Amino acid sequence: MPFQFTGFTDEAEKTLEAQISTLREVGWSAIELRLIDGKNVCDQTDDEWRSSRDLLQAEGIEVVGFGGQIGNWARPITTDFQVDLDEIRRVAPRMRETGTKFLRIMSYPNDENSPLAVEAWKAEVFRRLKELTTIAEGEDIILAHENCNGYGATAEGYLEMVEAVGSPALQLIIDTGNNSLHDNDVEVTWDYYKTCRKEITHVHVKCAKPGEDGGGHVTCHVDEDPVQRRIFADLEATGYDGWLSIEPHIKAAIHAGQDVDDTGEARIVWVEFARRLEKLVSEL
Repeated sequence: MPFQFTGFTDEAEKTLEAQISTLREVGWSAIELRLIDGKNVCDQTDDEWRSSRDLLQAEGIEVVGFGGQIGNWARPITTDFQVDLDEIRRVAPRMRETGTKFLRIMSYPNDENSPLAVEAWKAEVFRRLKELTTIAEGEDIILAHENCNGYGATAEGYLEMVEAVGSPALQLIIDTGNNSLHDNDVEVTWDYYKTCRKEITHVHVKCAKPGEDGGGHVTCHVDEDPVQRRIFADLEATGYDGWLSIEPHIKAAIHAGQDVDDTGEARIVWVEFARRLEKLVSEL
């Protein structure tokens, strides 16, 4: 099997102890960190971070990535840039401590209420990313841009952006469901994937299918979304041997304020998603 498996366990459990337990249940030993007790890992105090780091190291859990907030859906282009500069400088030493490679970012959606003109928006996105990637290069980390919000939400936008920034510290996370959910069409995700295949450094697994009313797409398991098998098969055929990181969004969707509850259902769904992913990949 060419791939390694990990995931955002904050979609299964709230505490780090319970998130690690979820990993153990599916037999995995790597994690992508985002929320711990409802707080983004990038925002933890030094004492909170030391506690998290020590537990992860004691349990032998590899940290693949940090689910950062730079340029994301909650930080449009009009957000004070100092917020992002503070985040990367705060989190880079923590990534070094755990040998973590990827800091997930996006590329600054335009402000819905006070939008910039397209050229001004683009120029400011590129300016910010050039400064951020300069810092990332010095810290030896990768700003892994997810195909979600911002200028790089489309394949064409991402390729224009990565050429303009011109830094090896800016690379691509392909989320295998984001474009499907945004555009209600799984073929849009396939098109983004094929257009940007050479740029991909990391993979988030999210899946989509038409809703019960046949309208907007909703999240689902991997074997319910035909584009997933195609993407995994092509990844294998073209030599990808990195991580598949699950972010199901079925019972929890952090960006939408849909956190895990205390029923245990989110963990059950997360574990099922992981096992169905392994089964699908094993069939390739």
